[in-house]
Amino acid sequence: MTDLATLVRADNPGLMTLDGTNTWILRAPGADESVVVDPGPMLEDHLRAVLDQAGKVAVVLLTHKHPDHSEGAAWFANQAGCGVRAVDPAYRLPTDRAHGLNEGDVITVGGLRIEVLPTPGHTMDSVCFWLPQDGSLLTGDTVLGRGTSVVAHPDGALGPYLDSLDRLLAFANSAAGVERLLPGHGPVIDDPTDVLTYYVNHRQERLDQVRAALTAGHTTPEAIVAHVYADVPPTLWPAAERSVRAQLDYLRG
Repeated sequence: MTDLATLVRADNPGLMTLDGTNTWILRAPGADESVVVDPGPMLEDHLRAVLDQAGKVAVVLLTHKHPDHSEGAAWFANQAGCGVRAVDPAYRLPTDRAHGLNEGDVITVGGLRIEVLPTPGHTMDSVCFWLPQDGSLLTGDTVLGRGTSVVAHPDGALGPYLDSLDRLLAFANSAAGVERLLPGHGPVIDDPTDVLTYYVNHRQERLDQVRAALTAGHTTPEAIVAHVYADVPPTLWPAAERSVRAQLDYLRG
């Protein structure tokens, strides 16, 4: 997809995964080693395809812990002979602090530079990865290639998510030179500022709609979903209900 990033998409399409989980292989031109971001679900055909594309893998990085991104990480790392770095210790391999991901961390492999940007909210362990040499920002599920992301209570929290969107929008508007977003699902985003602005505005509009629903007497999450998400297919209402619970938690302070 770019000079530094290759996409291998898992065959797990669905309402929440869109076309499937995007596994990203990062490698500097001419380098012997690669970095794999989000190996994906435990689908051996997919994981072996990633191994074939990646060659020698220095490390696996996880944007967050959801199974469609992390389930195959341990198997993949064992096959590749590398470690796994993640915010949540339960997903690290080995589970020591050196394999964590923190604000300001920089991963360098074969001339490739990857900077860690914590972006909690979709999950509290969510991070993005910035490739300054490429102008690419890997966003996991914080920003999707199509539609908007779910912030599902209690695993996700709306306050931190709004803060993370503000941070990403400021970053995209800075002199950093963000040219594209490489999401965890869906296509590459070539207009980062426009999409991030839409995400921020969309969340505020949904909050206003939930406030209006409460004022109108719709007090349960189920009633609010039926009122606010009437334009959304009912198959997505369970996810919408988890989002509403996150919104109510936010509004209650």
